[in-house]
Amino acid sequence: MDQIEIVTKLPVLPPRQTDSNKGDYGRVLVVAGSRGLTGAAILCGMAALRGGAGLVRLAVPSSEQPIIACGNPCYMTFPLPCDDQGRFDTRAAKELTQLFQTNDVAAVGPGLGQSEGTAACVREALKSQSALVLDADGLNVLRGETAPLRQRTSPLILTPHPGEFARLIRKEIAAVQSQREELAAAFASSHGLVLVLKGHVTLVTDGKRLYRNTTGNPGMATGGSGDVLTGLIAALLGQGLDAFAAAQLGVYLHGLAGDLVREALGEVSLIAADLIDYLPRAFSSS
Repeated sequence: MDQIEIVTKLPVLPPRQTDSNKGDYGRVLVVAGSRGLTGAAILCGMAALRGGAGLVRLAVPSSEQPIIACGNPCYMTFPLPCDDQGRFDTRAAKELTQLFQTNDVAAVGPGLGQSEGTAACVREALKSQSALVLDADGLNVLRGETAPLRQRTSPLILTPHPGEFARLIRKEIAAVQSQREELAAAFASSHGLVLVLKGHVTLVTDGKRLYRNTTGNPGMATGGSGDVLTGLIAALLGQGLDAFAAAQLGVYLHGLAGDLVREALGEVSLIAADLIDYLPRAFSSS
């Protein structure tokens, strides 16, 4: 850890030009959702919108598309083949190939569920040239088989909570929690990616630099909070920040939004959708 630079200064988004258009602020593809987990896709897509992405497109299982499309009129939805459980079918991977080619950033994982179709879609995402944020069931597909992560040349950000990270590196959660910084930095360095290890004092590291986030509160320990973070980081990537900066600013703003919600509503009643509602204030306050 002695050779790792501790980063404290926050990055800033470049100012928007008067003659800009939606194409200048990133085309974000969200690959998410399954039966019973449609909210994860909606939250991720809405966070990408509030995070400033110019265009947000959601690739979702066809059976769940009507529900997810009703979540917000500002993103587009693309129904893909699904199985009888409302999860992506293996045929969806081929259609995703074309979608990855027409988008700058992909956020993959929230609410996907676990199936062979999910695994096929995640493998396709890892082959793509899009900048990629991988979360939730996108991470669970790997389960210690992390070699494909090293083969990517485009930006890659992983956003595991301690349990997901423990499965990735095949260690007990207690061991992960006792060596959070060392293990996170070593994994990021050996795989050539940016790791966001969520929790109290969320860590962001690329193996050379480490940022310890101090915003956020226990009220954010609620379902969907991670889906919001994934969409927000993807939006910041789409607006031109590099992977480390997008992850760093994303976790800061996500936590700050949570702190603003706490001031207004308290911790107990905080829900993930509140974080999206307070993101504009977080941007204004940062």
